[in-house]
Amino acid sequence: MRHKRAKVFCFFFSKKKSLLPLTAFVVTVNAHQTQILNHFSPSAALGVGVDSVPYPAVREIYTPSNVRQMLGAGLGAVTYRLYTELSVQDWHWNPNGTFSETATKGYWTSDATPRARTVDTFGYALPRRGFTHDQGNDGGYSRLDDGDPETFWKSNPYLTTAYTGDPDADHPQWVLFDLGGRRTVNAARIAWAAPFAAQYAVQYWTGDDPIYDPAHGNWVNFPNGAVTNGTGSTVTLPLGDAPHPAEYIRIVMTAGSGTCTRPHSADPRDCAGYAIGEVGLGTLHGGNFTDLVRHAPDNSRQTVTYASSVDPWHAASDRVGNQEQPGLDTVFRSGVTRGLPTTVPIPMLYSTPANAAAEIAYLEARGDNIARVEMGEEPDGQYVTPEDDAALYGEFATALHAVDPNLKLGGPVFQSNLTDVKAWPDANGETSWTKRYLAYLASHGHLSDLSFFSFEHYPFASCKYSRAQEKLLREPKLMADIVNVWRHDGLPPGTPIFVTETNYSQNETDAAPEIAGALWYADMAATLLSVGGAGAFLYEYEPIPLSPAFPCHGWGTYGVLLGNKQYQAQAPLSQFFAARMLTSDWAEQADQPGALYGATVKDGPADAIDWVTAYPVKRPDGAWAVLLVNRDLGRPHQVQIIFDGAGGPAYYNGNVRQTVFGAAQYGWIRDGSKSHPQPDGPPAVTTQAGGEGTTYTLPAGSLTVMRGTVSGLE
Repeated sequence: MRHKRAKVFCFFFSKKKSLLPLTAFVVTVNAHQTQILNHFSPSAALGVGVDSVPYPAVREIYTPSNVRQMLGAGLGAVTYRLYTELSVQDWHWNPNGTFSETATKGYWTSDATPRARTVDTFGYALPRRGFTHDQGNDGGYSRLDDGDPETFWKSNPYLTTAYTGDPDADHPQWVLFDLGGRRTVNAARIAWAAPFAAQYAVQYWTGDDPIYDPAHGNWVNFPNGAVTNGTGSTVTLPLGDAPHPAEYIRIVMTAGSGTCTRPHSADPRDCAGYAIGEVGLGTLHGGNFTDLVRHAPDNSRQTVTYASSVDPWHAASDRVGNQEQPGLDTVFRSGVTRGLPTTVPIPMLYSTPANAAAEIAYLEARGDNIARVEMGEEPDGQYVTPEDDAALYGEFATALHAVDPNLKLGGPVFQSNLTDVKAWPDANGETSWTKRYLAYLASHGHLSDLSFFSFEHYPFASCKYSRAQEKLLREPKLMADIVNVWRHDGLPPGTPIFVTETNYSQNETDAAPEIAGALWYADMAATLLSVGGAGAFLYEYEPIPLSPAFPCHGWGTYGVLLGNKQYQAQAPLSQFFAARMLTSDWAEQADQPGALYGATVKDGPADAIDWVTAYPVKRPDGAWAVLLVNRDLGRPHQVQIIFDGAGGPAYYNGNVRQTVFGAAQYGWIRDGSKSHPQPDGPPAVTTQAGGEGTTYTLPAGSLTVMRGTVSGLE
């Protein structure tokens, strides 16, 4: 549990550290039966993620030797991550299937009937995208300003009234342009495609940044920006002068023409939504239009654009060749799941309900063990409004529950956030993404379809290992605070909360392989469980080689194993050993869950910093195991442990097993592409006597688990 005392973080460097007395911290375990914080089994609560990899690495990764070493970390359940959602791609989770329009193009549905084993699978880039950049490999570009009159952006037809049941005005679709600085704009030139918008408005943003600070500002129509009788074709609109120059401009659409992308199409999706070929924004003087938008089929040269959604229509030729997802059969049959229930994703933002439903039918026909289904991934990173995401969630939930009404569905799978996710103000001024998302689900009868709430957690954006001390001290509060945010937003009581993807930093740096990566992981996972979370899934399982991750300096990687260029496991990393300690020394792999209690940490050295965190578990075997994290990278600390139960103070009796992982067991040698761990574990195990007044030493920057029996608590 987090420390009871709230402190301002202070740091002591150089020789002053050694002058501070090593007064023991007193760890008091609240061992009253009525004060249990959580019950958990490590096999379910401490899991790991698998994800997309560069082609053709899947065959090299999922070998018996690699899988054996991956399992050696002791982590339990697996969550499958879906990189295609970040890359604006539809996922052909089964390469066999059919297109809706011809044999090679249309809306895709993978085959639900199991046949040959799927080794690897691919994403398909969407040719009607309106994003200049994406959060995947960022290899695409926007069709709104690519300069090609034959291409166009189109919105997702599943966000129209035929599928949502709502008026189209309740799900306005938009395209947004970042002019790169405040510019004078009084005209827009829009080359409409089909279907075009019959009602729309051109607007400017009043705040600083609608993408990264959406809660502070509003979208306001240009003086002549509203159009109520649009007729398509190419139009040049005199907008009138805004009160001041604008950097961010959007076109928001609320009613469509119903005309079809393909003339006389029998597929209603061809005729639903909105489509734009090209947009210019600038000034109109004397009939001459000066365009400020840069048009190029290149995401480094074109004006940056964003879009509310993207039509999942695509062709066989749109397959992405440099990235692959492991086949579902590969994951379920390689051994990495241990046969445990597995969290699987369905493509939602850039796919169809039929494709998602077929995936579940396929897995169940195979007899694969599904724990939960995550609905898409990172809608906040795709700038999806909460109402649009919730509408898709409801549609896809209906399709999935038609296959299996007992499926546990969840989301919204936020990307890493340390504060409440914000959206543009709605008509009532509400900016909380989660509050509005939950409200939409509730008002449309789909809140019961939200069986769990999930998000990702990459708390530290900086690249370097420097300031690791400060970061380690921050982590427990970061996790506790964000969980409380989700609950405060109105998450129904009792809804399980999962961190389905997490690591030290959002950049592949040398921080995670350092000892700090292990300390951070233990503190993060134990804090999540202490505040009632259901589980955390460490990213990632695969043995990935070191890389010079831009914009970071140095070489780094994620996860539990260091791989070479052939993706062969070479060495366990710091989080490998931390995971083993949490899943075997601290918690127990048993049929019955362990009980997690709270603890307070008081006293300690004169610098008055909460260097030590403590997380006590009563294991199913009856032993008490206290996980102790010494976050002081420069000094050892001493602790005394008191168990406060119904019978009064109690102490470890007999021999106490002490498992330690610190600098004496592990180190990270920085040597560019040849960086490696040395020494490389394992944790040290010793035995010492317990009893009242016993002091235990925690090495500098270390994880320690004290395990033994305690009498006299009842």
